[in-house]
Amino acid sequence: MIHTDWRALPPEARGGTVALGNFDGVHRGHAAVLAAAHQARPDLPLVALTFEPHPREHFRPDDPPFRLTLLPAKAAALAGLGAKAVVAVPFDGAFSTMSAEAFVEDVLHRGLGARHLACGGDFAFGHRRGGNIAVLQAAAEARGIGLSIVRHLADSEGPISSTRIRRQLQDGYPERAAVLLGRPWSIRGPVTHGDARGRTIGFPTANIPLGRHLEPARGVYAVRATLADGRVVPGVANLGRRPTLGGDPVSRLEAHLFDFQGDLYGQEVEVALLAFIRDERKFANFQELTTQIAADAAAARALLA
Repeated sequence: MIHTDWRALPPEARGGTVALGNFDGVHRGHAAVLAAAHQARPDLPLVALTFEPHPREHFRPDDPPFRLTLLPAKAAALAGLGAKAVVAVPFDGAFSTMSAEAFVEDVLHRGLGARHLACGGDFAFGHRRGGNIAVLQAAAEARGIGLSIVRHLADSEGPISSTRIRRQLQDGYPERAAVLLGRPWSIRGPVTHGDARGRTIGFPTANIPLGRHLEPARGVYAVRATLADGRVVPGVANLGRRPTLGGDPVSRLEAHLFDFQGDLYGQEVEVALLAFIRDERKFANFQELTTQIAADAAAARALLA
């Protein structure tokens, strides 16, 4: 359902009602945009248009990774909200210079054949973000395209946003992030080979690189993993650089799945962070670390019971 060439879309991705946005995280505010698109034209297929990579990744490639969702997970979340197709427009140098008028005419009108649009009130588009809601409204009306402007969804703390969710995760509050997202935040990626130290002490782990994902607070979490075959397995995970074992140059997620036997190497696994147990710290020796790992596993089991 992911399409990257807006110039040659199949029929099921054209002529729909289109939700517009970066949709990083696909949080409750994004869900409201998709709902508005569908409610305006329930007779049309719902299409989500997003950008890949995120524009910030294009313009500021040296920034630390900040993504809440990479494209496969983002598309799955959008599908869960009813999107029949996801158009991930390649955001490259050429596209970044496209004018706002050309974006509406070439991409939305000719490429997607959009019949209705929905977006947040701060949606900006085109070269140097030259297009705003007023520009979009006029351009859409001139082409007979409907438009729904969705107000920011907010709670007692303010507007729900990807920025707020990132902050909650970096501060060690995955449960608060989950409220804003409408589901637990997760890291999805292939299981890679580690040094197998956990296996020697009875705590084998599935190692998942963070890659372009945001790095949340380093430490130990109660988690729930969804395996490639659909099984859901509770567990405990360490996210960080393993200072007791000499330290790693980059952080990684090491998840121990409770009562699980099997080989996950190379498989795509999604690990949801449910609760923060403790900060990462350096222990005096490996035995002290081993004792703490057992305590962490017991704490995670209690939280997930």
